[in-house]
Amino acid sequence: MRTLIDELSALLGVSSLFLGDDISEKYYADWSGADACAPAVLVKPKTTDQLSKVMALCHQHDQAVVVQGGLTGLAGGATPLDGELAVSLERMQGIEEIDPVAMTLTALAGTPLQVLQDTADEHNLSLPLDLGARGSCQIGGNVSTNAGGTEVIRYGMTRSLVLGLEAVLADGTVITAMNKMVKNNSGYDLKHLFIGSEGTLGIVTRVVLQLQPKAGSSHTALCGLSSYESATQLLVELKRSLGSGLTGFELMWDNYYHKVLATVTDLTDPLEGKFPFYLLVEYKDNNAELGAERFESALFQQLELGVIVDAVIAKSHQDAAVFWQIRDGIGELLQVLGPVSNQDVSLPISEIGAFAKDLKERLVAKYANIDLLLFGHIGDNNLHAVAYTGLEEDKFKINHDIMLMIGEYSGAITAEHGIGVLKRDYLSQTRSESEIALMKTLKSTMDPKGILNPGRVIK
Repeated sequence: MRTLIDELSALLGVSSLFLGDDISEKYYADWSGADACAPAVLVKPKTTDQLSKVMALCHQHDQAVVVQGGLTGLAGGATPLDGELAVSLERMQGIEEIDPVAMTLTALAGTPLQVLQDTADEHNLSLPLDLGARGSCQIGGNVSTNAGGTEVIRYGMTRSLVLGLEAVLADGTVITAMNKMVKNNSGYDLKHLFIGSEGTLGIVTRVVLQLQPKAGSSHTALCGLSSYESATQLLVELKRSLGSGLTGFELMWDNYYHKVLATVTDLTDPLEGKFPFYLLVEYKDNNAELGAERFESALFQQLELGVIVDAVIAKSHQDAAVFWQIRDGIGELLQVLGPVSNQDVSLPISEIGAFAKDLKERLVAKYANIDLLLFGHIGDNNLHAVAYTGLEEDKFKINHDIMLMIGEYSGAITAEHGIGVLKRDYLSQTRSESEIALMKTLKSTMDPKGILNPGRVIK
């Protein structure tokens, strides 16, 4: 290790290499709650060339490396394991190009998502990827975990937005696939090896993203529903009546909704009655007046049919922000709930209601004083389940129970936060033996020494 440190110091200089007490606790863990661990060494390269040389040295010395972006992940993938060298991409940031004609944006991997959003907005364009951690998460991490967000129902996961990228392999080889074209079938589309592979096959350093025209108007409503079946019926009907303008479909079970209102004291309930389910729906259009009419007409029709029990339409951006603040209240809840099992899973849309009911019954029967909060994007199969008893030891048992249930329901153990370390042992609940075998083959081929994010995703 001493020789490697000396070589890294000569390469990067003392301002980009940190040891011992000079490593801030910030780099000990991501947001997942995985056991914090100080990296043996922390490096902060500024360029792809520097990172390539760092990885070449680590490969030469058989040094395990953990890659860190904004550290907002919830699967433990960026939390160091004992003896690992941490590579932080935070200094590799900036917008390299924005092409308003092709509607593309090229950026370095360490650039915060919100910076990309704001840059697109300045050009009357939109980057349709949005997460609660937008101010902290980095686009490289978004790409490597194939992040989801609130507009997946319309625009797809991050994978759908990536035209090209650059990545550094475990041995320092730089793969440059900075394609800017929507259509390019020239051989294997290698970017897909790195999107969603959580840094186990290579480190994303630059990315080309497809932008969209900025919508002329946005319309938001909060609805009270009587059943999960009403939500799925409404999803189908709104897709028919609103088409591709339907960009948000966020369902909240009553326990989550009222827990947020009770915890975030400056919020008040926009609806007068109490309902088993609350739905936040968002529609974007290029004509404010006609868009509003179309949106209101679609909701009124479903209100007359009894699919919607009650609804309130945002009259201003401030109203819409309040609706979204309720939906995004999980951030405030996690600060006060204590030890929680915070699960992000996917299920067939038709099964989500039954799964939620079954999950609550099983957990209540097994754990005393348990509470379960449920919410999700639903339209893209995603359900968030937050369960807690107040006891740290119960958290891990609940994690296990939920993962096994996902297997029973043929769902996915992670929808948009990745496998990392925390869900690695449950991968077989979601992927077949042949799929996992192929993953291992890819890993051993691209990282034969197993130094890049070892122990993440697969064993």
